Amino acid sequence: MKKYDVAIVGAGVAGMTAAIYVRRAGKSVVVFEEKVPGGQIVNTSSVANWPGEPGISGADLSREIKEQMVGLSAELEYATVSSVKKTDEGFMVETDDGEFLVGAVILAMGTEPRKLSEKQMKDAGERAISYCATCDGALYKGKPVVVVGSGNTAKHEMAYLSNIASKVYHIHHDEPIPEEAVAVFVAIGRVPHTEVAKGLVDLDDDGYVMAGEDCLTSCPGVFVAGDCRTKNLRQLVTAAADGAVAGNAAVQYLG
Repeated sequence: MKKYDVAIVGAGVAGMTAAIYVRRAGKSVVVFEEKVPGGQIVNTSSVANWPGEPGISGADLSREIKEQMVGLSAELEYATVSSVKKTDEGFMVETDDGEFLVGAVILAMGTEPRKLSEKQMKDAGERAISYCATCDGALYKGKPVVVVGSGNTAKHEMAYLSNIASKVYHIHHDEPIPEEAVAVFVAIGRVPHTEVAKGLVDLDDDGYVMAGEDCLTSCPGVFVAGDCRTKNLRQLVTAAADGAVAGNAAVQYLG
């Protein structure tokens, strides 16, 4: 059984930033990732809102953060976490690559957007599909776009795009996509990857880990960072901020 001071579940921007802060404080850390470091941002060709590097690709940004993290001797484990349990010695993290005993845990599993229906995907054709108006809205300045969705997220996306696009169409899930729209903004909700957090920390009705800007969960020693936390704005910069806060909080918890 391997032992570390801190385990981080998820190697997105939030998780990797947390690892950087933990290592800079001199604590050992292991970061678990199922797929590739960086999460969903890896597939983004151009990141427009990362301070100081507008236009950097998601893959390059992820690589740079990973190199910084690994350069500080953070351990990166490509493994699936099946459970996190509180024990008398700390926390037991069970994975498909064995068990790990740690003193603190940072949950940074992220979320996944709900996709368009098969009918609407076919309808969209070659048009651009975005899941974030704040990220991509500026690319369609003065052009007609459509927002798909019916909840508060859709309303927020429409309000944001109304100051950028020439026209913003609004349709519900499964309705035809207007031919005039050059881009489709999908706002039909996201699914947080918080299965391993069930029974460990409090979740809201949508499955997000309940925590404020301090990233403290209902379970002492467990912290949360990034999109899987209850919050209003989910961006790379807020993920990085969460990672810094959660990493520092874990270090303070360990003493």
